[in-house]
Amino acid sequence: MGLIFQEYLQGPRIFKCSNCKAHSADHDQIFSKNFHGRYGRAYLFNSVVNVCLGPKEDRALMTGLHTVNDIYCKCCHQILGWRYEKAYEEKEKYKEGKYIIEKTRTMKEGW
Repeated sequence: MGLIFQEYLQGPRIFKCSNCKAHSADHDQIFSKNFHGRYGRAYLFNSVVNVCLGPKEDRALMTGLHTVNDIYCKCCHQILGWRYEKAYEEKEKYKEGKYIIEKTRTMKEGW
């Protein structure tokens, strides 16, 4: 295997993978804190770093049917959440291209 290149975030408040401590998201990229994931509270982010996308799948979530990709830490492969690929209901379209990260799968740095 080759080297894994990581992106390091410079913001004062960073979310990191709870397993390997790789940077995952900047606090400034939070779109909403009012989300719920598989393991409890979750945040909706505009962008994240150091993740790999799983295959697309249709998933029935609390807000309706969505096409999503699970997202994994690219360093340790722990599942962190998912990416909204497509929302089928008009009022949910704002989620497309955004990322859910589970609060229990991350830790905070600089808080």
